[in-house]
Amino acid sequence: MTEIHTPRLVLRRWHDGDLAPMAEINADPEVMRWIGDGSVLDLEQTAEAIERWEEEWDEEGFGLFAVELLASGELAGFAGLSVPEFLPEVLPAVEICWRFGRQFWGQGYASEAAHAVLEFALEDRGLDRVISIARLGNEASENVMRKLGMEPERETTHPEHGFPLRVHAIDLTEYL
Repeated sequence: MTEIHTPRLVLRRWHDGDLAPMAEINADPEVMRWIGDGSVLDLEQTAEAIERWEEEWDEEGFGLFAVELLASGELAGFAGLSVPEFLPEVLPAVEICWRFGRQFWGQGYASEAAHAVLEFALEDRGLDRVISIARLGNEASENVMRKLGMEPERETTHPEHGFPLRVHAIDLTEYL
């Protein structure tokens, strides 16, 4: 089982007990504001999402980690790797992504988790390049991308929802 420990977090595979707290995160309109079309997800949709994330682990050898606070054991959200199939123009690519409950914002958890995931991608999984995609205006996510050393690569439009996106990237030589 793949598990990563950082000073304050445990990044791990999903457990049954993660469904309710992740559904609570996905039900917050402020959290979901920048995700897809901005719609919140209910318990059933969250269960389906977690199932897809776990399948990606089995198929790709990577996926989205549940992120747990080391001190309390509380689920804070997720961070991990995914193939951004919604944006065919960037494929083949692997995207680093994250989503945290609002009560966990502004404390550096996203950056801490994303750094661990980037190291996992480039050193453990042998990827030579990782991207991250943000909707224009999502300054918090773009700040995390900059902290990872990622550079803006292109701007494009979401093929389904029509809003502008910015793709950031980093490759192994830039990381090292």
